Amino acid sequence: MSKDVSRNKLLWIAGLGWLFDAMDVGMLSFIIAALQKEWNLTAEQMGWIGSINSIGMAVGALVFGLLADRIGRKQVFIITLLLFSIGSGLSALATTLTVFLILRFFIGMGLGGELPVASTLVSESVAAHERGKVVVLLESFWAGGWLLAALISFFVIPAYGWQMALILGAVPALYAIYLRINLPDSKKFMATKTERRSVWQNIADVWAKPYAKQTTMLWILWFSVVFSYYGMFLWLPSVMVMKGFSLIKSFEYVLIMTLAQLPGYFSVAWLIERIGRKAVLIIYLTGTALSAYFFGNADSAAALMTFGALLSFFNLGAWGALYAYTPEQYPTIIRATGAGMAASFGRIGGILGPLLVGYLVAQKVAITMIFAIFCIAIFIGALAVLFLGKETKQQELA
Repeated sequence: MSKDVSRNKLLWIAGLGWLFDAMDVGMLSFIIAALQKEWNLTAEQMGWIGSINSIGMAVGALVFGLLADRIGRKQVFIITLLLFSIGSGLSALATTLTVFLILRFFIGMGLGGELPVASTLVSESVAAHERGKVVVLLESFWAGGWLLAALISFFVIPAYGWQMALILGAVPALYAIYLRINLPDSKKFMATKTERRSVWQNIADVWAKPYAKQTTMLWILWFSVVFSYYGMFLWLPSVMVMKGFSLIKSFEYVLIMTLAQLPGYFSVAWLIERIGRKAVLIIYLTGTALSAYFFGNADSAAALMTFGALLSFFNLGAWGALYAYTPEQYPTIIRATGAGMAASFGRIGGILGPLLVGYLVAQKVAITMIFAIFCIAIFIGALAVLFLGKETKQQELA
């Protein structure tokens, strides 16, 4: 029983940080829409807010992934959340786009570093037969964060301004830091702690012959998922406005679409130990690609809601499987490095996605064409898993 309690405690402590991270990213899409009105931002400037966040995430995933294999998962876990909380609180005081962008970079570093390190720690601390399910449940806190973000954006931003939304996101994250201080580090990491390895040795090993195939697969998969997710979801409220809905109405619709994320996660948590990682990823990525295509072509409120909800269901389900699958590709000694490098490469897609949408919108390219690009990108990720991926269901971690 104590084993279950400790597993659940770990899930909640890691999950709370994940929830606040998601809340911040979720609110950013609504804050961009609010800032556009307040600061008279162009489409390109709006794209840069999303992209600078992803530049920070790319740097954070790489730096903190490498660091987690050197000083431990727990220490990095605390550092990343601290960076994120302070940056988020300070960004509420920003009065210019430049200051806001600089702070978004540091917030992104904290976010980008935390996510692969958290999934690595949980992977190493849970029994093989339930590892996939527990990591997907950890990812499901992301939906809770988005839900809170949508609620805050719907009720707080119109009444009290975007600054209050950012403060609400930063303060509770400090409580998550307090909880983490008493968290034990991964036993698997502690067992390898005596081996003194250089960062460069770890990087080289990720691309060494035994792991080159899965590294290639992960980098393609991460890029396609992150490129499409940030390109589509950061622009959702703005896309709704472009399709003729008011800002308040778009917040309402996105809130309803966000609810569909939870069954997406929970269905994957149930399926992942039954049909395996590969099958789940291929099914949910294909579902995401088709939903993106039909969402882009939707011309009625009912069609937008239906395909927007399906987009949330399949895309976030795929994210859950991605975080479960990634740490299982490597042995403990290079696990955080491998996961961090894959996530970092993926974040390049997160930089390009919002920038591309901003550029294409400015060029008057149709929304249908923009979403068709994301549809193709996701299919490429599914093909990488199909042809290069190996099944890791209930496999003991080395």
